Amino acid sequence: MELSKKVKSITPSQTIEITNTARQLKAEGVDVISLSAGEPDFNTPDEIIDAVYEAAKAGHTKYTASAGLPELRETIVKKMARDNNLTYAPNEIYVGNGAKQVLYNVFLATLDEGDEVIVPAPYWVSYTEQVKMVGGEPVTAVTTEDTHFKLTPEILKAHITEKTKMLVLNTPNNPTGSVYSKDELQALADVLAETDIIIVVDEIYEVLTYGEPQVSIASLNDKIKAQTIIVNGVSKSHAMTGWRVGYACGAPELIAALSALTSQSTTSVAEPAQYGAIAAYEMAPESTEKYRAIFEARRDNAYAKIMELPHVTCVKPEGAFYLFPHMKNCAEACGYDTVDEFVKDVLREKHVAFVPGSGFGTPEYARISYSLDEATFNDAVSRIKEFIEEKSKI
Repeated sequence: MELSKKVKSITPSQTIEITNTARQLKAEGVDVISLSAGEPDFNTPDEIIDAVYEAAKAGHTKYTASAGLPELRETIVKKMARDNNLTYAPNEIYVGNGAKQVLYNVFLATLDEGDEVIVPAPYWVSYTEQVKMVGGEPVTAVTTEDTHFKLTPEILKAHITEKTKMLVLNTPNNPTGSVYSKDELQALADVLAETDIIIVVDEIYEVLTYGEPQVSIASLNDKIKAQTIIVNGVSKSHAMTGWRVGYACGAPELIAALSALTSQSTTSVAEPAQYGAIAAYEMAPESTEKYRAIFEARRDNAYAKIMELPHVTCVKPEGAFYLFPHMKNCAEACGYDTVDEFVKDVLREKHVAFVPGSGFGTPEYARISYSLDEATFNDAVSRIKEFIEEKSKI
């Protein structure tokens, strides 16, 4: 069967591929430690599960409005005002099947063939692929450790052309853990305010910051808010990755378009899951602070451990739950030409899974998740260290 050119052009997600490989090895009885998954190791809180159960028992198991339950959209409106200092109306909120599908629908609704989208690298693996899937042209804006992998006004200006339609920002960032400060966002906003460039900002890790507080670029001024589409969800903030509830906040005409797309594709998000999202945002703020504090402690432990690895350097992350160490020198010391080859052999020989940076647009690095307990993480790093010591002796 002949497949479409668009589908043939897609590069499969390395994070999903490696996570699936790790799961398969575990199913075969191999003692694999996965540092590749982009999800918390906690179960969804009981009060959310209970709310979903009660909603399902009450008959809330049907189709809903394509843009989401009115009750959930109202809840998101309240959340945005409370947590982000942003005012939206319900017709400016769209609920989709996870933030990933929301992003895809946003690209589909706004990009035409050949439109350029500036994507700072390192980037989450799906941004560039989704842009290509809808006919857009991803333009990679490479950032470095000097700016903690954050886009600067100078780099932004250098990549704007007459074809630029959109900029994708992600803060806190996956894979680097970088968090943009208010001043850094304002500097970018000063450039963007002179244009009509759409700003898509992915804030899925917003509750996981360890210093700089999360700031929405849309909160800086009305002009920037009008240009901005915020994408978020409950996956990372409330350990609900499998429930698939994400959302977008933006102009009413965009939300209407996203709703129309959904009406002809998935119809709606599962109704019980939407009630779970309502319950999540009605939880006491202390619950997410406790959760955040756990990950901050894990960050500190993980960073200390990774810095013990020979030939490895790393910028200390400010948010999310990832380390993004430079591993090219380490790979070469072990006899490998690429980090990709190094990572594959660590999984094969020491049964530790993590993701090479090539999938994030930076092949000299690797993404290591610390979204698991400290003892297990430390065991994994010990295995990696053992691998490095063995290989670098050869």
